[in-house]
Amino acid sequence: MVQLTYESFDKMEAFMKDVFIKVGVPPEDAAVCAEILIESDKRGIDSHGVGRFKPIYIDRIKDGIQNPRTHFEVVREGPTTAVVDGHDGMGQVIGKRSMQMAIDKAKKYGMGMVAVRNSTHYGIAGYYATMATQAGMIGITGTNARPSIAPTFGIENMLGTNPLTVGMPTDEDFPFVLDCATSVSQRGKIEHYNRINKTMPQGWVVNRDGSSETNPAKALEGLTAGTSALAPLGGLGDETAGYKGYGYATVVEILSAALQQGQFLKALNGFDPSGKKVPYHLGHFFIAIDIAAFVEPEQFKKTTGDILRELRASEKMPGQDRIYTAGEKEYLAWLSRKDTGVPLNESLKKTIKALKEEYHMDSYEFNF
Repeated sequence: MVQLTYESFDKMEAFMKDVFIKVGVPPEDAAVCAEILIESDKRGIDSHGVGRFKPIYIDRIKDGIQNPRTHFEVVREGPTTAVVDGHDGMGQVIGKRSMQMAIDKAKKYGMGMVAVRNSTHYGIAGYYATMATQAGMIGITGTNARPSIAPTFGIENMLGTNPLTVGMPTDEDFPFVLDCATSVSQRGKIEHYNRINKTMPQGWVVNRDGSSETNPAKALEGLTAGTSALAPLGGLGDETAGYKGYGYATVVEILSAALQQGQFLKALNGFDPSGKKVPYHLGHFFIAIDIAAFVEPEQFKKTTGDILRELRASEKMPGQDRIYTAGEKEYLAWLSRKDTGVPLNESLKKTIKALKEEYHMDSYEFNF
C-alpha cells in the first residue's frame, strides 16, 4: 500500500518557486511556473504537478536544454493573430503570455489566436483554457510533444501525446474543461504508476513485437529508446476506432508546427544524432473566442449548464451511481484536497528532501 503524506499547497508552491529561482528563473517567472504546476495537483492531475517538477523542469535547466530566462519574441502579428518564438524558455511563462495575447485580441476583435514555436513543456493545457473561461471566453489550446504515439497499424512512436483542450464557461461552480491527451494514456500517468509501483492496464503501450507492455518502468525505457509506443485514443488498430485518436493527434501536431514553422515528429525527441541531449523545441497554439461577439454571455453559460446538467441526469449504466461531465472531477478533487494539500508518495518525498538539501533551503519544514 502506498503511504502518502499531505503538504499544504501554499508551502509546496512557495518551495517550487524558490527552487526555480535557485536555478536561474527570474522571480516573476518562477511564480508563474510554480502556480501552474500546483494547479495541476489542486485539480487532482498528479501526473503533471509536483511529480514533474524536478525531472521535467529542474533537470532540463541543469542539462542546458531549457533556458531559465525566457525570451518571448513576437515574430509576426496581425489584429487577431500572432506567431511567437519562445527560444526554449519556460513553457508556462510562454503559454500564459500567449493565451493572454489571444484573450486580449479576442476582447477587441471577437477572436484571437497565437501560434508558438521553440517552447518547452507548458504543464497542464487546461490551465490556459481556464484562463479564457475566467475572461468569459471559450479557450482552446494544444501542444505537440516528444514522440510517443504510434500511428494506427504502426508500432513506431511518431506523434506526441498532443492534447486538444477546450474550456467553456458555465453557470455552475466550475467551467467545462476537456483536457486530455490524444493517446490512451500519457507519459506523465505512466511516470505516476512507476512512482507508486503500480502495473499498467493492457493496451496502453505496445512493444515492437506487437505485445502489450504493462510494466511502467519498462514502458518508460521503451518510449525513450523508441522500442515502445503509446496507443492512440481508441486503442490499437481500427476496431475500437484508434484512427480517431491518431487523427486528432495529427491535427494538434500540424497546428503546433505548420503555422509557426516549428519542429515536429521525430525532431522533438530531445536528442541529436550522436545521442546528446538537445532542446525539445515544442510548439503550441492558443485560441480565444469572445462569447459576447455571438450572444449574451449569461445566455451562453445557462445553455451550456443546461446541457451538462441533462447529461449528468441521464439514465445510468447498471451498477453506476453517477455520470460526470468534463471538469467536474477536477472540481471535486479540489473540494477534497483544499483542506488536506498535495499528496506526496515516498518517491516524491525523497526528491523534495534532496532538492531542499542541494539548494540549502533549511527554512522549509515539511511533514516528513
